Amino acid sequence: MIPYERKERYTVDDLAEIISLLRSKEGCPWDREQTHESIRSELIEETYEVIEAIDQKDPAMLREELGDLLLQVVFHAQIEQEQAHFTLEDVCTEICEKMIVRHPHVFSTVQADTTEDVLKNWDTIKEETKHQTTRTETLEAVAKTLPALMRAQKVSKRAAKGKGHFLCKESALASVTECKHMLEQAVYLEDKDELTRAMGEMLFCCASAAQHFGIQAEQALTDTTNHFIQCFAAVEKRCLDSGRSLDTLTHGEWIEMWNRTKRSFEEEAADAIG
Repeated sequence: MIPYERKERYTVDDLAEIISLLRSKEGCPWDREQTHESIRSELIEETYEVIEAIDQKDPAMLREELGDLLLQVVFHAQIEQEQAHFTLEDVCTEICEKMIVRHPHVFSTVQADTTEDVLKNWDTIKEETKHQTTRTETLEAVAKTLPALMRAQKVSKRAAKGKGHFLCKESALASVTECKHMLEQAVYLEDKDELTRAMGEMLFCCASAAQHFGIQAEQALTDTTNHFIQCFAAVEKRCLDSGRSLDTLTHGEWIEMWNRTKRSFEEEAADAIG
C-alpha cells in the first residue's frame, strides 16, 4: 500500500501526484497499462458528459463531470512526462501564454471594444502564431475528428471569412435547393454512389446555411432528434393505450397519428410561449 495523506480539499497538483502514483510500480496494474490510444474514447465520452451537464443546467453534475474530464487531461500529460516529452506544467504554461498573446486588448495596448473586434484579433493572431498564410491552411487546420456536422459548419465559417459568395444567405439557400434536386435525381437513377455524394452535399450545404443564419447546426440537430424521440414515444403510447403495437399500424394510420402528435406538441409549445 502506498502511504498517502488524506485531505479535506485537493488541488490539481494533488491529482497529478495521485495519477503518478497509480502509474508507478507500486500502483495500479490497469493504470500502468494505459496509453493515449487506449483511453482515447474515455476522453471523448467525458467531454460529452460535460456537455450533457451543461445542457441540463445541473451544477453538481457539471462539477463531477469536469473532474472526470480534468482526470483525462492529467492522465495524458502524465504519460508524456514518463516519456520525457513534456509535463503538466508545460501544458499549463503553453495555454497561459496562448491566452495572454490572444488577448492583447487585456494584456497589452491593443484596442478592442466589441466582441467582434475581439474575435477578429483572435483569428488574426491565431493564423499568425500557427503560420497559416493561406485560407486553405485555415480550413485544413479544423480537426478531422470533430463530429462531421460541427466540422462542416466550422469549415464553412472559415471559408466565409472576408468577401465572396459564401457570405450571401440567398446563395446558401439556393445551394440547399440545388442539392435537393441532385438528391432527387440520384434517387430516381437508383445510383448509390451518386446518392451518397448528393446526401453529403446536402448535409454540408445545410451546415453552411445554418452558419449564415447564426444557428449551431449540431445543437439544432440534437434538439430536433430529441423532439423526434418525444413524438415517437407519444405515438407509441397512444398505440399501446389502444391495445395495439406500432407494427400493426398501416402507413396511412402512422402518418395520421404522427401528424396529430406533432400538432399537439406544437400547440403546447405555442401555449407555453403565449
